[in-house]
Amino acid sequence: MLSRATCHPPTETPVPERIDWREDGTASGTPFSHRFSDRYRSESGGLEQAQQVFLAGCGLPEAWRGQAQWRILETGFGLGLNFLVTWSNWKADPQRPGMLHFVSTEAYPASAEDVLRSATAHPDLLPLALQLKDQLWGLLPGFHRLVFEQGKVLLTICIGDTKSVLRQQAFKADSVYLDGFSPAKNPESWDLHAIKAVARCCRRGTRVASWTVARSVRDKLTQCGFLVEKTPGTPPKRDNLRAVFDPPWEPKQAARHAAVSTRQSDHCVVIGAGLAGAALAASLARRGMQVLVLDAATAPASGASGLPAGLLVPHHSSDDSMLSRLSRCGVRISLQQAAALLVPGTDWQKTGVLERSMDGVARVIPAAWAESCESTVADWMQPASSAQLAEAGLLRSSTAIWHTPAGWIKPERLVHAWLQTPGVTYRGNAEASQLVATPEGWQILDASHAVLAQAGLVLLAAGYASRALAASVCSTPLALQAIRGQITWGLHATNALKMTLPEFPVNGHGGLIPAVPGPQGLRWIMGSSYQRDSDKAEIRAQDHQDVFIRLQTLLPDTAEQLREEFNPETALGWAGIRCATPGRLPVLECLAATPSGAETWVCSGMGSRGLSFAALCAELFAARLHGEPLPLERRLAQALLVERRPVSAPSASPQPDDAT
Repeated sequence: MLSRATCHPPTETPVPERIDWREDGTASGTPFSHRFSDRYRSESGGLEQAQQVFLAGCGLPEAWRGQAQWRILETGFGLGLNFLVTWSNWKADPQRPGMLHFVSTEAYPASAEDVLRSATAHPDLLPLALQLKDQLWGLLPGFHRLVFEQGKVLLTICIGDTKSVLRQQAFKADSVYLDGFSPAKNPESWDLHAIKAVARCCRRGTRVASWTVARSVRDKLTQCGFLVEKTPGTPPKRDNLRAVFDPPWEPKQAARHAAVSTRQSDHCVVIGAGLAGAALAASLARRGMQVLVLDAATAPASGASGLPAGLLVPHHSSDDSMLSRLSRCGVRISLQQAAALLVPGTDWQKTGVLERSMDGVARVIPAAWAESCESTVADWMQPASSAQLAEAGLLRSSTAIWHTPAGWIKPERLVHAWLQTPGVTYRGNAEASQLVATPEGWQILDASHAVLAQAGLVLLAAGYASRALAASVCSTPLALQAIRGQITWGLHATNALKMTLPEFPVNGHGGLIPAVPGPQGLRWIMGSSYQRDSDKAEIRAQDHQDVFIRLQTLLPDTAEQLREEFNPETALGWAGIRCATPGRLPVLECLAATPSGAETWVCSGMGSRGLSFAALCAELFAARLHGEPLPLERRLAQALLVERRPVSAPSASPQPDDAT
């Protein structure tokens, strides 16, 4: 159990597009691609083309009315005009679908500034374009999930060649905008392999619209199962193209991870009210489900998620490992959630984080990236400057990376915010002991065998306690390990103390957060210890010394100034039990499924990266459950989402040996 798929880094190199703006009397000018010598939009500004060619060509907005969700695939994000117009139509439609998914491929991303400049030609779209600009950063190869309208509008930008990146997606589009530079200018975007990749993302009845009626494009669409017709064009074009996916053969079924669960209920139970459980509850509730969250404690975030504050920072490696790419996906989503739900300066702060390399070896940025898109990489990371090293009290010869999209968060505040999502109900003092399969679904029982709840879908997100619960439905023990961690913290008693600490968090051997507001004033936090196979959360005097040794190694000058604060007799601390897997990645796995379709899943093993992985895992599970576009590449999703699916539940008898 907890198997992992091999994951190789993407081979595509991101190359930002250079745009030439040519004066045409409008506020922005006409944008031309320097690479393809072709314009991004028509002389009229592109608004009419987006509205008449693409939306009307796909029967929108009429086709999406009354639907729970609508999924649009676009080939070629360009300057984002089609997305902005679609989003605007969604906002204006009182019968709009509950969720709008917009998936767009792009091999040569334009800058956020160019996207915003393009929108100035259309003042009505400018407020939306400003929101889009704020999230258009760090578009390295792979998928980037952008979130708008409180999670109701999800834009997934897939950076790379269309036929390559669509192999990493798994969903069935309801509408397709077949866009891009002219087939004569950029034939690779319109070749047979690209059209086949689009067809694999279509269901029978998917409508396709395009401005091009080139014979080669029509022939390829027909070969791939589309019924194609020419329609009157939008000036200056004489004709436009419309098509419907309706092949004479039976299309292959979608991959299992894209299939909607056979469970039809809109109700589910989540066991555990920490980061993992609260994130799952919020993601499912945003999609219209009623979610009951059960927790053994009186209040949410009473376990490891009760950490006074933690660091949200991407993992970095010179070879851009699977963990690094997964953590970037997770950090982006978590930053969006924090910005939308929390109070900056009180609940969280995007400060940037200095990561020191303790072995003296620079964790260099992959050469291909640094050479081709230095500014894009810098959105995520760059070598620490001399000023940043000096601020941390480190020598200029020290090796360190500066993470820009990073900072500190109070996990408890994020948990509470997620649990306040409409559709989520929290119930404390409800300790689940076992699950029992019934014809109606799963019953969750307490220690006295009283029924706490019943549902067709149960999600175990109780950290290390998930291991014992899983034993009641699955004969193979979960490979989860208890990891005890303790931090030391202290108050900023004087302004002088505050001035001695760095202005930003520093990590690399444990981590120091220099200033976090609390009920007693500003506090500094250092940690944490790391003890495997330890499930007792009491404060230990020796751990204060262990944490101090970490600080001495990480920031020697700061350690000397705080030495007295680590006195075992007076030091302040907090301890919690984290849960990890052998592969250092979370697990999202179906443990048991009954013949009627009732399922039990586990979401656990996030180790010390719950802030990075909780929201990502929740969105990945919601995508799998509802047949939505994946928020990250399939090869990365397979590293988290275990698709083994039991056909029936084993005996519900508890297994005491696995409960410790």
